[in-house]
Amino acid sequence: MVKNVIQLENLTRTYIVGETEVRALRGVSLIVPAGDFLAIMGASGSGKSTMMNVIGCLDKPSSGKYFLDGEEISKLDKNRLAEIRNKKIGFVFQSFNLLSRTTALENAELPLLYSNVPGKERHARAMASLALVGLKGRETHKTNQLSGGEQQRVAIARALLNEPSLILADEPTGNLDTKTSEEIMDIFSKLNKDKGITIVMVTHETDIGARAKRRIFMRDGQIVREEVN
Repeated sequence: MVKNVIQLENLTRTYIVGETEVRALRGVSLIVPAGDFLAIMGASGSGKSTMMNVIGCLDKPSSGKYFLDGEEISKLDKNRLAEIRNKKIGFVFQSFNLLSRTTALENAELPLLYSNVPGKERHARAMASLALVGLKGRETHKTNQLSGGEQQRVAIARALLNEPSLILADEPTGNLDTKTSEEIMDIFSKLNKDKGITIVMVTHETDIGARAKRRIFMRDGQIVREEVN
């Protein structure tokens, strides 16, 4: 039986901006089973980024329930949410979010610095993760010596270090050219197919979204359509 990594039940998120109430999510329900590769698509202001923030435990819903690996996390405190982010979720961002003037290896090791993993094991796991994304031989190169595509590969390697249940990718090809974008998507597809890693990706690019197994389209804080490959 395939377990559900993500389960959202009638999720809402409302912000108060000045005297205006902004309903960013309006009763969203969604199931993402283990091994899925889901693209969340929609125009700016559709709610896709808000949903990603809630799924990533960076924001809390105003109402409704969110289960991650069967645990309801909607009401957890910030310390437990931080622990879940570190252990269960790997993040990949449009801007890479790498430390400057440090090597690919040092960037990749970062998640394990907070997990009390011995230095030798941390080093070995980071080396293996970098090799997995095609950066064998580039481990000691500093951030400013790497191309945009290589920097995103480092970010993906870093996201894999704690063997997360879920990788969240927020516009992961937004700063990359077409050829490099395809190479990054090849890595995601391989991780999903060969390693069974569940991936949820936000993108506004139709060709990038088409690489996912499933796509949901958002408008005005609601899921309005779903496509399956």
